[in-house]
Amino acid sequence: MLVGVGLGPGDPELLTLKAVETLKKADKVYVPGRLAADLVKPYADAEILEFPMLTDYEVLNEVWKKNADMLADESRKELIAFGLIGDPNFFSTFTHLKRVMKKFYPDVETTTIPGISSITSFAAQTGSEVDSSFEVSDGSDSKYKIRLKASRPVEIIDSFEKEGFNKFTFCERLFSDKEVIITEREKIPEKGNYFSIVFAEKE
Repeated sequence: MLVGVGLGPGDPELLTLKAVETLKKADKVYVPGRLAADLVKPYADAEILEFPMLTDYEVLNEVWKKNADMLADESRKELIAFGLIGDPNFFSTFTHLKRVMKKFYPDVETTTIPGISSITSFAAQTGSEVDSSFEVSDGSDSKYKIRLKASRPVEIIDSFEKEGFNKFTFCERLFSDKEVIITEREKIPEKGNYFSIVFAEKE
């Protein structure tokens, strides 16, 4: 199994207990750079894999494929952790790596452990408070939308469809013993609760 482990914003005290536990029990740990290696060091000896910060996607795809080739073989037999700054599912190297793994090695199981992202880190360090809708962007066109407190998920999805979104996930009480995750449009309930989320994508 290949596990993307979020290491948080850079403070070693902000690693989650689950992240630390996974780093300790992993057979091998990889990271994409020195800062991540330093955060991992108290718990495991990490090997740095090169992921150059480029805009040439032809070169990047070759690098991602090369690293995926190596990780796929190991992940079939062992628990492999890939630690990275922030959260592995938001603007991260692991997102691209996982995409390549799914394309070329669909038999390899991948999962992630969330980490504190730059978004919540920014709020904590600046004393900023967000209690209504906000937008996160890297300057590109929006492909995703998240609706919190989705008490009427079907109505929300109907509205999102008019905006061009065509793939939806409904979640409730994540990481609790009452967790619900539904990815089939027709099975999403009419009503949600305060802890409900609708995630919309444009494919």
